[in-house]
Amino acid sequence: MILRARIVVPVTAPPLEDGAVLISGGRIAEIGRWEDLRKLASGPVHDLGESVLMPGWINAHCHLDYTHLAGQIAPTRNFTEWIKSIHAAKSAWGFSEFALSWLDGARQLIESGTTSVANIESVPELLPQCRDATPLRIWSFLELTALRPRLSPAQLVDDAATWLRSLTGGSGGHGLSPHAPYSTTPGLLTATARVAANHGWPVTIHLAESDAEFEMFMYRRGPMHDWLAAQRPMEDCGLGSPVQALERSGMLTPGLIAVHVNRLWHDDARLLGERGACVVHCPQSHAYFHHSRFPRPELDAAGVRICLGTDSLASTHRSRGIRPLLSLFDEVRALLQTDAHLDPQRVLEMVTIHGAHALGQLGVLGELIPGARADLTAVPYSGSLEATVENVLQHHGPVSGTWIDGRLVFHHQLNPAPARP
Repeated sequence: MILRARIVVPVTAPPLEDGAVLISGGRIAEIGRWEDLRKLASGPVHDLGESVLMPGWINAHCHLDYTHLAGQIAPTRNFTEWIKSIHAAKSAWGFSEFALSWLDGARQLIESGTTSVANIESVPELLPQCRDATPLRIWSFLELTALRPRLSPAQLVDDAATWLRSLTGGSGGHGLSPHAPYSTTPGLLTATARVAANHGWPVTIHLAESDAEFEMFMYRRGPMHDWLAAQRPMEDCGLGSPVQALERSGMLTPGLIAVHVNRLWHDDARLLGERGACVVHCPQSHAYFHHSRFPRPELDAAGVRICLGTDSLASTHRSRGIRPLLSLFDEVRALLQTDAHLDPQRVLEMVTIHGAHALGQLGVLGELIPGARADLTAVPYSGSLEATVENVLQHHGPVSGTWIDGRLVFHHQLNPAPARP
């Protein structure tokens, strides 16, 4: 099969006018100009006309099972109060509510051009059913906490590992997600790092997200410290920043996916860069909580790869009564509103090859090259070749089409172009 479009954006090479992608066995066989690839066409040719064809986007942090919490949590005074509110909202749900929410979130991502997602799983019982029910490529990260634990940290992690080893079905992969330094313990973090390394699993963690977390670890005080003092030991507080707490526990390792990272101390960016961690920024969630400025310049200077994620709709503002949707395009526009000097090509890399790097999928996802998975998305476009990336980043609404392993899994007003020579 060949997909032909007015412009093809490989990401790691310049955009191609009148480009085409040859797909065979769920992978990309060739990419190039139509005039060069047309002689290779031995199967169907789908001409997408006035469209841009590019890699499917990679959402590096999401909570699919919170999708239906959009607009359900009233504004709170601070981040700590919001955590209490979402726990209360979740306690009123059963299995069916979580499952419907998870599946609706997966559908929304596919319809907005995302083909792979790093998802935090707080209800692991959903996974066998839900992973099989969507073509979305899911990396399921099993969430771990250690507040008022009934089991030792080692037993908690070993039980999680046993569950993950039994997980079958779906595409993508799985890993471990200690929730955050404040909701775990050094022992749990150390055990997670050990088990993940033994199995070759990725690890993700919410890190240095809020002022309250920063104050708890740096100064052993504040609303988060006072709330959690009866629920966890506090010996790891007052010793430095949340990033330094991860370093002491052995969790700051190559490939760690650190989410948010809004508050940095003096050497934190250097530590993240030297250890090879990736950072995920979630612009809409960041705006919702009125967090401190995201320290992109400092992370860039330290050589840290930055990805983008949607987080959950539980932390997204409604706009004029319109229900928000899970869409990386919305996150990109939110980012550019606050960081207008970012190079458009750099932003595109944040939702493609940087996400692939975080998931250990370089050369497989996030770019259009021979041998990569045929995960693609198309959006309508009639502008200039030179401004393709800049303009595509401003796309609103559903994409024209989404392909996973070369199979069309969503289309919206995807009208084949009239036959062209």
